[in-house]
Amino acid sequence: MSGSRDAILGAIRNNHIQGERPRPVVPLFDQAAPVDLKALFQKSLERMGGKMLLPDVADPMAPVRQAIVKPGPVVSCVPEFEGDMKITPQTKPTDIAPVEYAVLRAAFGVAETGSLCFTEKQLHVNTTGFLPQHLIVLLDPAQIVYNLHNAYQRPEWLQAHYAVFQSGPSATADIEGVLVHGAQGVRSLSVLFQL
Repeated sequence: MSGSRDAILGAIRNNHIQGERPRPVVPLFDQAAPVDLKALFQKSLERMGGKMLLPDVADPMAPVRQAIVKPGPVVSCVPEFEGDMKITPQTKPTDIAPVEYAVLRAAFGVAETGSLCFTEKQLHVNTTGFLPQHLIVLLDPAQIVYNLHNAYQRPEWLQAHYAVFQSGPSATADIEGVLVHGAQGVRSLSVLFQL
């Protein structure tokens, strides 16, 4: 089987067109964009099962500390908040499995869908986006775009090796319509607007 695999991958490498190619032109569809992208983002996030944390001017990280209500490892991928588990260059993707809370900063948000974009720069280890039980996400309101068409224009798609959108906590429903959060990923996703 290894010889077949190597032959297939070799053929792909030999026939891969090298060099820069222009990206397709994508229309923006901004005609219906509201003035207040923060309000639309919050409404969309909550519709997807996510939660907005109320900011605290006196103590910006107080909402993050208050959102951590269960014991367990907390990993922080932001300098503003210190967790009790450190991610190092030696951290393996499976090392994130026991994490109860992960504190991240999103690259940007999408107002229309309530989605957050994470790249390897924000996650440090790609599994940080879906193995923890709960995500607490810092989002700069200036980094909210209206829709996915605008998101496609962002530099992350040219600069990152890995990027993922998340819209609220993981959810699934069976044929009877019973909704379960956290079935294939995080059980809760909270967002705090912070510059």
